[in-house]
Amino acid sequence: MKRQQWSWALYDWANSAFATTVMAGFFPVFFKQYWADDLGVTDSTFWLGAANSFAAVLVVLFAPVIGVWSDRVSMKKRLLFLFAALGILMTGGLFLVQQGFWQLALMLYVLAVIGFSSANVAYDALLPGVVGEGSPERLSALGFALGYLGGGLLFAVNVSMVLQPGWFGLADSAEAVRWSFLMVALWWALFSVPVLLFVQDRTVDHAPRSVLSVWRELAATWRELRALPMAFTFLIAYWLYIDGVDTIVRMAVDYGLSLGFESNDLLTALLITQFVGFPAALAFGHLGVRIGAKRGIWLAIVVYILVVFWAWRMQSSSEFYALAVVIGLVQGGIQALSRALFARLIPAQRAGRYFGLYNMMGKFAAVIGPVMVGWTALLFDSPRAGILSVLLLFLLAAALLSRVDVKLGEQQAANLGRA
Repeated sequence: MKRQQWSWALYDWANSAFATTVMAGFFPVFFKQYWADDLGVTDSTFWLGAANSFAAVLVVLFAPVIGVWSDRVSMKKRLLFLFAALGILMTGGLFLVQQGFWQLALMLYVLAVIGFSSANVAYDALLPGVVGEGSPERLSALGFALGYLGGGLLFAVNVSMVLQPGWFGLADSAEAVRWSFLMVALWWALFSVPVLLFVQDRTVDHAPRSVLSVWRELAATWRELRALPMAFTFLIAYWLYIDGVDTIVRMAVDYGLSLGFESNDLLTALLITQFVGFPAALAFGHLGVRIGAKRGIWLAIVVYILVVFWAWRMQSSSEFYALAVVIGLVQGGIQALSRALFARLIPAQRAGRYFGLYNMMGKFAAVIGPVMVGWTALLFDSPRAGILSVLLLFLLAAALLSRVDVKLGEQQAANLGRA
């Protein structure tokens, strides 16, 4: 495999430390038990869900603009660097936030999520150019697999620091968590270097002359989707099921804490997910080549439906461990195959703007999921009711995905690319 393909995939290794250690792991725990320890259980759940949703709203506004700019002026790498730098600096800033300052912690977290998600728009848009004539399923899966492995390795160190702070010369678990945020920032920065040095960014058209022209091009891209009905249908399905996936990732630890499970058990379960996810993502890449990305996504959605039912009835931390294994088997796979399938359904020369829409749909969905879980939990005074609400997203997505004809979609993309 070419050096630039490995360099591209290594960025997943870099930024997955944020997704794992910060978003899914320590931030929900530290927010509930340290920064916002004076808030009630359901109140802290609400504010965490609201913060995730607010960040998603801002990404929804940024993502399509980033996509258009990255296409027009070959700024994919520069935009990746800009937003990754924002995420890195804000993540490092969490190290400085003292106990009780939960509003400041949420502000830095929101900015870090914006940097993380916006950088991914430019990163995903590089995929069609990097893969060339190869398999997008395999390359996309390699990225997610490296993400699970890299994120898991750092998370393992961070969890060890929290469980045994004395081994690392730290005073207590709280200090260990704060140092973990700083380590994530350094890890993210270090392993972002290869994609910036070795990945080619194709030269294309001139720059848009104004912000208004960017929005005009975005509107034109939406109109252009009429010529890509399969891509459009897939986007709506993706919007729904990836919301369910992201909501489970972001709210799983908070849900476990609300049920009274020990935070150490929850963090260890997340660590299991990471290491199961590494080989599983690679396996899904091969599965996508053999049976098609659409069928692979179907399989993952069915598993997630079963996961939601199981989580609704869950009674013990041992079940949380089992769920972590099951989620690890499909989480990376559904993400990798979604990215690869969408790359097949769009013209490669317009990847930036279309992946801007792709990321916009994913993050717009993330506006709904966490708030839906938080409000449902408040309404019924039950975190179990909140998690069960996610089921609706997967069922609607499955119905829409059944209408996507991949071969027809590839033909539509090829015709539009020649136009």
